[in-house]
Amino acid sequence: MPLHPTDASQVPSDSGDFAAYATGAWPRLVRTAHMLTGDFHEAEDLVQTTLAKVYPRWRRIPHDDVDFYVRRSLVNNNLSRVRKRRVAHLLMPFVPERVHQREPGHAEAVEQRAALDQALAALSARQRAVMVLRYWEDLGEAEIAEVLGCSVGTVKTHARRGLEALRAHPLFAGRHPVSGARP
Repeated sequence: MPLHPTDASQVPSDSGDFAAYATGAWPRLVRTAHMLTGDFHEAEDLVQTTLAKVYPRWRRIPHDDVDFYVRRSLVNNNLSRVRKRRVAHLLMPFVPERVHQREPGHAEAVEQRAALDQALAALSARQRAVMVLRYWEDLGEAEIAEVLGCSVGTVKTHARRGLEALRAHPLFAGRHPVSGARP
């Protein structure tokens, strides 16, 4: 059963630290997951899945490494979700329609968000994870490498290629103030 911070009755009383962490981290985790998935409902599902997988290991996670561990689990669960979806698309004769629609909001903000979602969706899952961790979570290259379990050089390559792809994307081409400044 998924753990949701508003449903603390499902969390055993001896795990109050986990419930407090999940409640406090929920908004931040959902925002990060939303950037990774591009869909608010999928983001909530991803965070619930991640917290459900973290819960049995909670007592063994060093207190200082909780955020790192949960962030790494979130990214890994998203990469796994993307791989599973790719296999499902290969096995399906048609692509199902999206079930969830974006919530209405201010026209300009919605347009910018849609453009960002579309541009991020064009990236590979790893490039997207690097972009989100670097520019949304404000992690350094070494921290991203640790989260993704790869080298700093790989992170730099994904970041460079991801930025090139975003700058070349039709929705952003020519809009970046330093679009020609870097090779």
